[in-house]
Amino acid sequence: MAPRAQLAEELLRRLAASLRAGQLYSKGHPVITRNLDSLYRAIDGLHDLSPTLVVGIVGDEFIVDEVPVPRAEALAPLVRRLRQIGVERITIEKGVDRDEIACLAEVVSSTTAGEGEVAFPSLPHIRVGRVSVAERIEGATADMASFRRIYADAVRSAEGVWDTAKAEGAPDVTVARQLVDGLAQAVSQNRTALLALTALREYDNYTFTHMVNVSILVMAQARALGIDGPLLREFGLAALMHDIGKIQTPLDILNKSGALTAEEFAVMKRHPIDGAEMLRGTPDVPTLAPVVAFEHHLRLDGSGYPEGVRRPSMNLGTMLCAIADVYDAMRSNRVYQTAFPTARILAVLEANDGHRFDMRLVRRFGQLIGVYPVGNLVTLATGEIAVVVKTHAPDPHRPHIRIIIDQHGTRLVRPIDVQLWACADQGVLAPQIAGPADPALVGIDPLTLL
Repeated sequence: MAPRAQLAEELLRRLAASLRAGQLYSKGHPVITRNLDSLYRAIDGLHDLSPTLVVGIVGDEFIVDEVPVPRAEALAPLVRRLRQIGVERITIEKGVDRDEIACLAEVVSSTTAGEGEVAFPSLPHIRVGRVSVAERIEGATADMASFRRIYADAVRSAEGVWDTAKAEGAPDVTVARQLVDGLAQAVSQNRTALLALTALREYDNYTFTHMVNVSILVMAQARALGIDGPLLREFGLAALMHDIGKIQTPLDILNKSGALTAEEFAVMKRHPIDGAEMLRGTPDVPTLAPVVAFEHHLRLDGSGYPEGVRRPSMNLGTMLCAIADVYDAMRSNRVYQTAFPTARILAVLEANDGHRFDMRLVRRFGQLIGVYPVGNLVTLATGEIAVVVKTHAPDPHRPHIRIIIDQHGTRLVRPIDVQLWACADQGVLAPQIAGPADPALVGIDPLTLL
């Protein structure tokens, strides 16, 4: 490796390590000092080659003094953090001292600054190039590929939150907030596209995709109720952490392929209590999070668990999370369960309408998701196959669809858009959905068609 390229990669590794240390340890901790010393040496080494050092982000890659640095998973949190606070370029002039580097690292790793609130101090040898919020939204959510990256990054971050909780007895709240901030921004920009992505599923990642999906589903419901801003993010963070108590549940119980014994189920039912206790003892966790963790398996009629606990009324965040939790669990392929179609899941929720779940919230959820959610493939009564493009709240059975395969099984060169609700007055001649279609059997990724 050429000296400049090697130094560039070392610089980014040290910057990423300083970010992590700043998020995990208090100011002045020896780990932070060691990482800053290493970062300063890396910067000094590059200044021996050039008096001006420029670190930029292009797409998902770093460019250091015009040298592209190969993308690495270890650098992903650094990319996310810089994008979150609107930084696209950092220029460091020769003569920079350790105090300036420490100030830069502290601001970047700040655990208190929210989206768009980071204020960089004036530093003699450091300049920061900013991106406006509008530009960040446009660049991050322009197409489905961008949403896929947002979703994949969120799942990776959820895994980090979970692993930290398991290793240290408390989740990484900074990473969790960054994750939720990104999802909240995406939900606000294009809720439909992000909801479509929650249908993506890999069994090996179920725990982490479930965390992310429930967070998205809760924020989508909350935003439909007019909740936005910091409160929306609190709802999202509480939903993300709802099952965190399961880190103390033995894996042989969590992953058991058959029915749990009474003794095993008793152990499983400890996770709301364990999660609430953990979150109550974790600094910077909003008050809502332990409440939702404790209550998300309680029901309005007094059923559910923890046993012996009954609430005359429950927090709105809890009720939204309970609906999202049941929905996402039932539509998932697991070792012990085949995924249920959305119509069946909504029927289960509605069967308990007003008893276990709030009647109005369940109905609003059905309108939000639709009987045939966005991004799903469906088969029409004629044999044609279409992808659902948009739900129609007044009639969830009649969404906006895009026909991609005709009745003879031929892929259409030009797909045909049909708003099924607008065809209702055609009576028996109106196009109708016969049921869902399996993308694996059709050989099409429906999300590429949105």
